[in-house]
Amino acid sequence: METRRDAVTGTAGCAAAVLGALAGIAVWFPYGRRGLSGGFEGETAPYVFLLGVPVMVIGGATAALAVFALVRGRWRPALGLAAALAGIAAFGHGFDVLGDPQSLEDCGPPC
Repeated sequence: METRRDAVTGTAGCAAAVLGALAGIAVWFPYGRRGLSGGFEGETAPYVFLLGVPVMVIGGATAALAVFALVRGRWRPALGLAAALAGIAAFGHGFDVLGDPQSLEDCGPPC
């Protein structure tokens, strides 16, 4: 039978995940805004939504849940979440989700 303490802990975990996801969006927004509003000749780059937003939302929620697990003293779940976060960070770095869109970079003399 679930107790009140378990319900409060679950609610706090959900709140931590939501706040982490919002923090991920807040970190991504300055980078993604450039891709949405200022591409070459005013073109937008909607691909910034395909990788940037999901990676940052999932990464932010995972980071918040890892910290929440550490605060609660649950080392195994925190270690698993930290490993998942490392994988998400590697994926994000590989696809350069926080990088400038390609159309905004200077292409050099041939252009």
